[in-house]
Amino acid sequence: MSDRVPIYVKKDLYEKLERMAREGGFKDVNEFVEFILQEVVETPNVEMSKEDEEKVKERLRALGYL
Repeated sequence: MSDRVPIYVKKDLYEKLERMAREGGFKDVNEFVEFILQEVVETPNVEMSKEDEEKVKERLRALGYL
């Protein structure tokens, strides 16, 4: 059994990630996205303003996660 799970993104975002991954020397989009997410998760907690928090919530709602 694999220790990985799928994450879905819009095609236009995927294409941007694909280009950035190639330019950054990553082997593929998965490796690049995993790197980005790991960096975010491991970054010390920074207080988010209420405005920024609402922007994040709006984006997550638009993507269907909330």
